[in-house]
Amino acid sequence: MLKRYKHRPAHLLLDKTSYFITGSIYQKRELLNDQLKVQLIAMLHQVFTEFCWTLEHWVVLNNHYHLMAFSEKGIDLPTIIARVHYQSGQLIRKAHPSDLPVWWNYWDYCPRDEKDYFIRLNYLLNNPVKHGYTKNLTDYPFSSFHQHIEKVGRENLRRQFSNNNQYQSLILIEDEF
Repeated sequence: MLKRYKHRPAHLLLDKTSYFITGSIYQKRELLNDQLKVQLIAMLHQVFTEFCWTLEHWVVLNNHYHLMAFSEKGIDLPTIIARVHYQSGQLIRKAHPSDLPVWWNYWDYCPRDEKDYFIRLNYLLNNPVKHGYTKNLTDYPFSSFHQHIEKVGRENLRRQFSNNNQYQSLILIEDEF
């Protein structure tokens, strides 16, 4: 089912499907300090689990996040994101009082095949390097990179990046917000 909202991106709500999701802070403000990033990651795990979704990969930066998740019921995605944004917004407002909204919006994309999935995954994992947070992915703690390398191994991860290197030229409108 394709759900459209006025002034918002369309959301394709599919069951048992992989999703690449991006959420961004309103006006690109860098509101997520290290403590808030840890809290947001815990909240993402909790809320996605409550809805029986699998949160496979994530990266949280100062003003946005990317996720790879597997849906149980696609229709739950707007509720999941609304809950995460509402709860995290309360924490962020305590740290950064403002009359401005905290979150701008979210975008979702369903990879078409395994290759497309890995291009998006590599984009997500490489995001701290892309945005200048680090030169070495192992140095960035607010990402599922460490769990992924432990799961697949260094050599398989190297092959994953080498075989799916289109992430380097991938331009996502939602990441250039």
